Amino acid sequence: MFFDTHAHLADEAIDSNLEFFLHSASKSKVERILCVGTTSASSRRGVEIAQFARSSPKIYASVGIHPNYAHQSSDQDWTQITGMAKETRVVALGETGLDRHWDDCPWDRQLENLNRHWALSFQTGLPVILHSRDCELEMLAALEKSRNDFDRPLHGVMHSFVGQWSTAERCLELGLYISFAGMVTFKKSEDLRSVAARIPIDRILIETDSPYLTPEPHRGRRPNTPANVIHTAECIAKTRGCSLIEIAKVTTQNACRLFSIA
Repeated sequence: MFFDTHAHLADEAIDSNLEFFLHSASKSKVERILCVGTTSASSRRGVEIAQFARSSPKIYASVGIHPNYAHQSSDQDWTQITGMAKETRVVALGETGLDRHWDDCPWDRQLENLNRHWALSFQTGLPVILHSRDCELEMLAALEKSRNDFDRPLHGVMHSFVGQWSTAERCLELGLYISFAGMVTFKKSEDLRSVAARIPIDRILIETDSPYLTPEPHRGRRPNTPANVIHTAECIAKTRGCSLIEIAKVTTQNACRLFSIA
């Protein structure tokens, strides 16, 4: 049974046909899905899906504000996030982080937004789901500052990891888990697969980042859906020289440990 630890079920591409995509996930042995928020509105919808979805798989929610939307959010939005963090089936904060690719949001605002999530994490005990794009060194600097400011290991996951081993190694030292999405399956991702092979078995997660990053052999098709997490799992199992059953088992155990799910 698989755990898709990062899916945007509140995205219109998924939410418009949610029952069908959840049924498809269940048929592909996806037992659990973490529905990840990027704004206060998508976080609210994610909580609703997690609390009221009656079909298998089991749905959990993460609430937070993505760095690309931080400049569009208000103090009221953050108040809503802190309130939702206390609701049932909310098991994480985010996704949040830093992004130099689009660079729509002022850098100071992104840092402030990230720090708010860390403060709430240490207050609530909820792990943080981290986004980093085109800013590996800046992200590591921000994480190290948070680690030093709070004087404790960071509780969270670097999602959809595409960086170098040196970056992964430092994230692991800081206390984070590392999650791989569809890009690890791409034909030109040999370097990324070599990183996946080196991650400690008790710190690796899998995800789809639905509706984005559709893995091989369906690359380019939209939307990506939680059922496709099996392809990422197969790729990592092959890369690490172990069975698909083992990857399914350990990544689910790791996710349940990180998100405090019994």
